[in-house]
Amino acid sequence: MKSLSWSSLALAAIVCCAAIPCAAATAPVTPHYALPTVPLHTEAIVEVNKKGQVVRIKSTKSCKIASFNIQTFGNALQMWIRRPNGSAQVGLYRVSYDYDPKTHGVTRSISLVSAGGNWGDEDGAANVMIENARKQAAEDRQRESEQNAKLPSLNQIRGGTPSPKPSPPSPQITLPPA
Repeated sequence: MKSLSWSSLALAAIVCCAAIPCAAATAPVTPHYALPTVPLHTEAIVEVNKKGQVVRIKSTKSCKIASFNIQTFGNALQMWIRRPNGSAQVGLYRVSYDYDPKTHGVTRSISLVSAGGNWGDEDGAANVMIENARKQAAEDRQRESEQNAKLPSLNQIRGGTPSPKPSPPSPQITLPPA
């Protein structure tokens, strides 16, 4: 069980806001967002490979706050689930996230649902996402270089003739004093 805390983020935001001078020094400084005032709970059933990486999320139970659902879903995709000795067990795991509005902390609980599965040799979801992003970036660079190769040269755009050289400055005319 690991406890994640949003209170440090809220404190940092308040400290940053308090450091900015303002005309109404007695007005309370409030962050531009509000932390939830009710307890939140989400769950994910995840498939874990032989390295302890989450391969995919099989199912989820969400709460009424979409941003909390997105954060916990993303966290579950990037997880590693291992024993204290560093070994891992292929299987289905339940990952629960509980938000406490009093402490603004999130508690993550992990429990084995069933051991085994045919996904033990598959890559972890985070590795797959990183590799997909690399491939997409390479495709974008290739597409951009192909587009640039089709552009005419600067000499073709300008007509192939060099621009005229500037002539020496004309002598300055001075006017007699008035």
